[in-house]
Amino acid sequence: MSPVESLQAGESVISPSRGETSPLPSPHHPLVLLPHRVKQLEPDAPMTSKTRIPIHLQINGHRHELEVEPRVTLLDALRDHLGLTGTKKGCDQGQCGACTVHVDGQRVLACLTLAAQAEGRAVSTIEGLAEGDGTLHAVQAAFLEQDAFQCGYCTPGQIMSAVACISEGHAGSDDEIREYMAGNLCRCGAYPHIVAAVRQAALEVASSMETAS
Repeated sequence: MSPVESLQAGESVISPSRGETSPLPSPHHPLVLLPHRVKQLEPDAPMTSKTRIPIHLQINGHRHELEVEPRVTLLDALRDHLGLTGTKKGCDQGQCGACTVHVDGQRVLACLTLAAQAEGRAVSTIEGLAEGDGTLHAVQAAFLEQDAFQCGYCTPGQIMSAVACISEGHAGSDDEIREYMAGNLCRCGAYPHIVAAVRQAALEVASSMETAS
């Protein structure tokens, strides 16, 4: 089985250096492997550390033009090139969920996604979740009310994953919330409060949708 197939199956991998088993993202935390869309370099252009390609990214409704190395991840493009540091770098291996963003409405681990792969797609980060007037998203407000964080480092990824969890229709019970939020780790152990926050936000979202209809 190839590494990509192993990732999609949610299997574990063995570290050849230490012989340790490391859990890969839960299959219920969708790891979207975006189609390869990196611009082809000219045949005569050698691949060096200084090789850069132009890309256009649509982040939180705003268009950004960048020139980056082909190997630059979406996470590093957001943090280092655009100054959007709300998306956190945790393990940088796709195992903790701290870098979760939305690409075309789906959960994506930004540390495993090349920036060039996101070209032509709508990328949403924690910075774009609140309304323009500063009104918090229902999930953000619920995290505050339920005290669903301690150090706060994993919180942006938790919130982005929770928004997707609710929109996917996987917040029907506490067990379902735990299962579909399993790809986001909280080293402070605030899981009971996180589940409560997702449950509260899901009810508020459902209520607002009923009112709107």
